[in-house]
Amino acid sequence: MIENEIIIKKSKFITKLYNIDNVDDAKKIIEDLKKEYKKADHIVYAYSINGQEKAYDDKEPSHTAGMPILNVIHMKKLNNILIVVIRYFGGIKLGAGGLTRAYSNSASEIIKKL
Repeated sequence: MIENEIIIKKSKFITKLYNIDNVDDAKKIIEDLKKEYKKADHIVYAYSINGQEKAYDDKEPSHTAGMPILNVIHMKKLNNILIVVIRYFGGIKLGAGGLTRAYSNSASEIIKKL
């Protein structure tokens, strides 16, 4: 697991990247993170595992969180990967474009650490 953190307009984005072999592992990791980060405002994720893909926005506006992460996974041609971004809202709304950029940047930055 690799971890990174960025702050954008007072919102904290904690990003975690996992190399995984199956969807069940992804589900277990996400379940554990939801317990660990109970007070987080959003736990957003995307994965690509042996041709199975999922992008999840966790109450962020549709397609502003999970899809930008999945798009980064596609651009980097990664497989068997789960990226989770835990967001603590800082009080300043980012708007749809700002959210898309924030989640894309979070995913891009963590992939640089591979």
